[in-house]
Amino acid sequence: MRTIPVKNITILILMTLTLIACHSPAYISGRLEDIEKKDIKVYLIEPETLREVAASYFGKVIDSAVVNSDGSFEFHNLPKTKEPVLLELAIQQSGKASNYLQTDDPVGSNYMPILWQLGEPLQITAKLDEFQKSFSIEHPSEINKALLDLRDIKEKAYQTYLAGKHWKLEDGSQLLKKEHAILQYQTKLIEFANSTQYLMPALVALRWVSPENYYERVPEFLVGQCNKWKKKQPDHPWVKQLCKVSDPSNLPVLVGDVFPNLKFPLLTKDTLYLKDLLGKKLTIIDLWASWCAPCRKENREVLVPIWNEYHDQGLQIAAYGLESDETAWRAAVERDGANGWFQASDLQGDDAPFLKKIRVRTIPTNFVLDDKGVVMAKNVHGMALMNLVKSYMKEKN
Repeated sequence: MRTIPVKNITILILMTLTLIACHSPAYISGRLEDIEKKDIKVYLIEPETLREVAASYFGKVIDSAVVNSDGSFEFHNLPKTKEPVLLELAIQQSGKASNYLQTDDPVGSNYMPILWQLGEPLQITAKLDEFQKSFSIEHPSEINKALLDLRDIKEKAYQTYLAGKHWKLEDGSQLLKKEHAILQYQTKLIEFANSTQYLMPALVALRWVSPENYYERVPEFLVGQCNKWKKKQPDHPWVKQLCKVSDPSNLPVLVGDVFPNLKFPLLTKDTLYLKDLLGKKLTIIDLWASWCAPCRKENREVLVPIWNEYHDQGLQIAAYGLESDETAWRAAVERDGANGWFQASDLQGDDAPFLKKIRVRTIPTNFVLDDKGVVMAKNVHGMALMNLVKSYMKEKN
């Protein structure tokens, strides 16, 4: 019987391992449909922080794949961690940065987030010009299925509330209509994040609510997500990042908070604090400006009728203006018929200390307070505000 030298066995093992490595399976691969263009690449991007998720020009590019003439592509350079990793596949045509993400329109969006688990192959198909919308995974995991469901919710909400909509913003008169439509779109994503049992799909939904990281209008959503996930996965670095951002000291006054007892320097030259001007049943804190078209419209068409009907029943309104010109401020108050309720301003324009203390940067904004000064609702405008006041006053009478 012939014995093979140890040296030769070692060589054979190394050759075998080399062959296996050269022919290792592509654990993420796929095919693009409707390929007619050349010079197309697909990039694999790893967001390294929560802020980098769904953010264009952020995230670490860890691999790239040339799309072959038949539309096929393969990735081999994948994270070695045993923990699941959120990755983004982004398709780029010549002239675009590798980590450019088209975030404005879900229909034409060029990327899709997926969850990668070591040892679990992903087979993908998608259309070139509708990459995110058409993106599919063969036999997706439950978490990837949740991401695909979220994608469908986002696309449907976009088509319902934002697609093809045009608002006349030159004079600001339709600004609130646009804001309302955006909030309705965001609400569908918020509902998903609040209901899902999976962290990564929830965080993708959170980032899709605002890729620009603008959550001033929905700060309660951030707080709720922090409270939810710090109970389930308190050690996850992205949960810690979320909770740092959603600390109430960084956010506008929240629903359920007692509104701060701030100073109101009045147009009459008097000064009052909030506790001195609270209504017996209801108080509206209205943040506005003489140069703000939707604010002026709200004065005339909403606040004046509400004031006239409910002031004698225990309603109070306290308005704070982002003003720097007292003459223009006084004129706007008179023209709008808004001189019946408290009007206040520090006359420091956008540098208003009042807004800094409640951490608000956008107007029109309002807070609806109960008789104890607790915030019941925020940023309710138009007919919705009129209906809220009507139903609340009816309940209290």
